[in-house]
Amino acid sequence: MGLLLIKYGNTFNGAFYIVIFIISILGNGLLITAVVLYDNLKNVTTIFILNLAVSDLIFAAILPFYAVDHLHQWVFGEFFCHSLKAAYSIGLHSGALILTALSVGRFIFVIRKPKDSFRRKYVLGTCVAAWVIGITASITDAVNHEVVQLGFHYYCIEINPGGVAFYVKISLLFLSPFTIIVFCYSGIILMVFRTTMRRKFRSVAMMLCIVTVFFVCWGPYNVIQIIHYVYEPEECWKAERLNVAFNVLRIPAFAHCCMNPLLYMLSQKMRKHLYRLCRCETRQSGNPEPCGQSTTVAQNVCYTTANSAVTIEEKI
Repeated sequence: MGLLLIKYGNTFNGAFYIVIFIISILGNGLLITAVVLYDNLKNVTTIFILNLAVSDLIFAAILPFYAVDHLHQWVFGEFFCHSLKAAYSIGLHSGALILTALSVGRFIFVIRKPKDSFRRKYVLGTCVAAWVIGITASITDAVNHEVVQLGFHYYCIEINPGGVAFYVKISLLFLSPFTIIVFCYSGIILMVFRTTMRRKFRSVAMMLCIVTVFFVCWGPYNVIQIIHYVYEPEECWKAERLNVAFNVLRIPAFAHCCMNPLLYMLSQKMRKHLYRLCRCETRQSGNPEPCGQSTTVAQNVCYTTANSAVTIEEKI
């Protein structure tokens, strides 16, 4: 019974990874294109969104290989075993660190209100640091995997699971970001409701949703990983159930790479960019396009109102 569940589970997971790959490539590809064409690339939030989309694309790129592995066996050799595991690690860890930097930045910008020059230096510095740390962490993961033959099948597996490196990685790249993010958004929400900044809550709420979805998707999977490395069941049926739980919780974790574009649709500005992209509009240069065809005064009022709305959303 357990082997049957594992077999059908592998088939379902393999097919599901293909679906996630297609949705993620389309969603994040459209998002990056829309932001580059129509948004202000000097804006702090925009730079963070671009980096998150790139990390999601890197992670999504490995899913077809994982799908083949689940549906058949590992047929890509030793080199791809190392390199794809490195891509997996880079996409996951850089995304978590970028979300942490985004949360800390929001907290600083709300509490201290620094100058624009500091904002730009902060976002560029933290994004570079997130990618460097993610790439560094991926080296250990890549080296620690190799192709082994079990029976008549080949697998790309971790050769030294657990150990000090695993707990250090979980602590620094998951538990610490989670604690920092909870602290930052708790402070931001208290600040928003205690002051006259409630009109800016929509922008904060969108980022809070993105962070919440990340930890809802990856949290249970990281917990089951810890259990998997710490607990070694003696009975076969317990080992099978643990393996089934591991594979089930991996589905929402891997599906996270296609969720951020949907969450960005909470932003009115982002919906407007995607709508313009679907209509194949080009970037506007020079004077902005008026909102209507009435008098010049009406056009100026309309444009000023639109700019004010965008400014409110971008400031935090």
